[in-house]
Amino acid sequence: MIKKYTKIPVEIEAIQFTGYNNAHCQAFIGDNFDNTRNYPNIKTDRGVMRVNKGDFIIKGVEGEFYPCDPDVFKKTYSNSNECDTEKTSEDNSENKI
Repeated sequence: MIKKYTKIPVEIEAIQFTGYNNAHCQAFIGDNFDNTRNYPNIKTDRGVMRVNKGDFIIKGVEGEFYPCDPDVFKKTYSNSNECDTEKTSEDNSENKI
């Protein structure tokens, strides 16, 4: 029997590769960064994965890194910093009343 499951909400860290931010990507990925070509690669347990321009580099719940297509990323994740900013703005407006 096929069952349906809901993904457990977890907060992740990510950076989008713009083509111009190799240094930031390298700092984020650390020892798992491989820049033997003109684009970053991520060393994973499943081999080396190429990061394409526009991809998000995700740090998973177990500290692993992997690339994610920007369309898939936007369908799967929301920016928790934006939620915090909106809440802070709401909290500040309540304090002014």
